[in-house]
Amino acid sequence: MFLLLRLAFWLCLVCILLPSGSKSTSTDAKIDASEAVTMATAAVSDVRGFCERQPDACVTGGKVAVALGQKAEAGARTLYEFVTKLREKASSGDRTGSVPGTLTPSDLAPAWHAPVPLPPRRDMRDGRPAETP
Repeated sequence: MFLLLRLAFWLCLVCILLPSGSKSTSTDAKIDASEAVTMATAAVSDVRGFCERQPDACVTGGKVAVALGQKAEAGARTLYEFVTKLREKASSGDRTGSVPGTLTPSDLAPAWHAPVPLPPRRDMRDGRPAETP
């Protein structure tokens, strides 16, 4: 369920940030910077007073935040333990092929290629090959 909410949030955010495609906007939708700052200040002051108006909702929200924090901490601890076990398993195993997908020393050796012959030297004065003694 939380995945769906998170997905919906990011999808809405992307939809809001995408250009609308139309060149004309109504005059009601245009807001200058000073109006935006005034509205943001009013929204912040309204959020600050929320706990005074709705103390029960504020307490419940605090409990939810603590529960989510504990859940995130437990998830991070589990992920850390998993990565640590993988690292220990990789370091304790034989590096020459006991772990699937690793290269053996014969795999690391370069493949042999015949030397590439150089073209004959040309004399810089007349563009003909130089004579070999």
